[in-house]
Amino acid sequence: MRVTIADVAREAGVSKTTVSRVINTKGEVDRVTAARVREVIAQLGYVPSSGAVGLARGSSRTVGMLVPSLTWPWMGELLQGVVDTVEAADYGLLLFTCNRGAESVQRFTSQVSARAFDGLVVVEPENTLGHLTDLHRDGLPIVLIDDRGHHPAFPSVVTTNHEGGASAARHLLAAGRSQPVVLTGPQHFGCVRDRLGGFRSVLPDVHVVEGDFTELGGRLAMEQLLSEGVTFDSVFAHNDISATGVLRALRAAGRRVPDDVAVVGFDDIPMAEHTEPPLTTVRQPTRRMGETAARMLLSHLGGTPVPDGPAVLPTELVVRRSAP
Repeated sequence: MRVTIADVAREAGVSKTTVSRVINTKGEVDRVTAARVREVIAQLGYVPSSGAVGLARGSSRTVGMLVPSLTWPWMGELLQGVVDTVEAADYGLLLFTCNRGAESVQRFTSQVSARAFDGLVVVEPENTLGHLTDLHRDGLPIVLIDDRGHHPAFPSVVTTNHEGGASAARHLLAAGRSQPVVLTGPQHFGCVRDRLGGFRSVLPDVHVVEGDFTELGGRLAMEQLLSEGVTFDSVFAHNDISATGVLRALRAAGRRVPDDVAVVGFDDIPMAEHTEPPLTTVRQPTRRMGETAARMLLSHLGGTPVPDGPAVLPTELVVRRSAP
């Protein structure tokens, strides 16, 4: 049976508060009593939990992470970046998802109230930015990954979405593709507007279709374009998942990639190099985004002032056979 702080207090003839003060070297305990408590701790083999020690010192040495879902294809890499960084600093990680909407947010808020963690890394769930801003104003350190163009009043980590869109357009233009279709994500996302704006800065005359970042959405959008007889020689899809739907619809329609239509995606998720043909895409440094956000938060917890603006990480065009 695990030895508890109550066992130590009973054996030493002192209160649990006194034992806690000895463990956390808080003073207010005379040397004789402190020595007796330490002797009992050694005799009983009591090991205080890191959580109990941290709470007594005003810190849990735990970081929270809030994400919309774990099913997003790049979430595993991003999460690994956060985990590697916080564990290297001897912190724990509490992970919260918003799969159940308001119920999930309520459960998360209860953990904030209980001071279960010292700071928070966030991939913003829909309609939570106002709530997160309030928590930050109330003193909870927060770092946001991918601000979606919202520019929050707390630190964030973003990528060069505008330049990423421009690099896709420059590559298609250099390959002689002059009739592109751009399949966006939902237009209210800032990253979508940035990617489209970057693409249009190089190729202004584009046919734009709003998508939803899903494979089905990419496939249905392409099927509709083909059925309407729209002329195009290339597609820039705003994420790799919708690009796979584009590839499937083109293949079913007998259009050859890249001979008839070149296809470029965005993200460079693991499956991008395993599509048929392998997908040219704009790589986001997903793991580095997680690492950078975690480092920013830990530095802030350690007393280092956070930067005034977002930390911006570069994107990179990765050329494969879908658009050589």
